[in-house]
This record gives sequence, structure tokens and C-alpha cells, in this order.
Amino acid sequence: MSRIGKLPIPVLDTAKVEIDGQTVRIEGPKGKLEKTFDRSVKIELSDNEVRISPADKSRHARAMYGTARSIVNNMVNGVVNGYKKDLMLKGVGFRCALKGKVLDLALGYSHPCLLDIPEGITITVKENTKISVEGADKQVVGEVTASIFAFYPAEPYKGKGVHIIGKYVRRKEGKKSA
Repeated sequence: MSRIGKLPIPVLDTAKVEIDGQTVRIEGPKGKLEKTFDRSVKIELSDNEVRISPADKSRHARAMYGTARSIVNNMVNGVVNGYKKDLMLKGVGFRCALKGKVLDLALGYSHPCLLDIPEGITITVKENTKISVEGADKQVVGEVTASIFAFYPAEPYKGKGVHIIGKYVRRKEGKKSA
């Protein structure tokens, strides 16, 4: 049995939770989120707490209720506090600019790398090399960050590329001449 899944999720004062069958809608100061869950979990709202339990004794239900609890907890935290990831561009001539709802990255290629910013995500650019991705949905913030990182992952020899702040990049020693 999941130890995480047994814990109730406290609903903060600034968040409003609505449960309609298997659909959970959460609204807060940072935005609105909605997610529909599998029938293998039972979701209940009582005493300003959301409780999730397996719907039956199947292996699938026992596996899913801890996951569902984590997702709902992330939704509550997202609409109240939001999620943020920071990136940094390192390399000669590497820069970025925001053009409306498109992030324009110059990463040493012969063409610009363009990324359409999804709804609910806010991207800010500082000093042409520092990018901040913010939003209420933890999954979407992570996906956008991974998409930016995938254009030019930080390479281990010179350290050029897109760096996610807080992620360690193992550096390697270069080729030695005899």
C-alpha cells in the first residue's frame, strides 16, 4: 500500500476545489486546473481535505491512488503558489528574445530555434541569457523547460548549451595531445 496515497490533501484557503465524479477542478490565484482520473481511484472532498483511495482491491487501483494523490496535491500547490524553472544559456553568441507568444533562441545554428508558448505559461527573459518558465501546472512547466533544453543540451566538454538551474552537468576532460 502507498504511504503517500494515505495522506489527506489540505485545501488551502485561497484554493477552491470542486469534484464531479472522477473530474477534479481547482481554482486559485495563479489559475484554474482540471483533470479527469481513472475509475480505479475514489476521490472525496470532506472537511476542507481531499482524500483519495483505491476503488477496489486490484493491483492497478493500488498502484494508481498514490499517483492520483500526488497529481491532485501538485494541482493545489500550483494554483496557490505556482511552479517555476530557471534556465541559462552559455556559449558565445547564445541569446534569446521574446516575440509575443514565441520564444526566439539563437543557439549557434544557421536558423533560429522558435518555441510557441502554451496557454497558462509565462516566460520571462533577463539579460538575453536567463529564461524563467512559470505556470500553475507542474507538468506543463516541466515540458516547456525540457523543450527549451532539447534545442541544445549542455555539453560536457566546454559547457556550452542550455543549462537548467539546479541540474548538475558532469564535465569531462578534453582530448590530450601526446
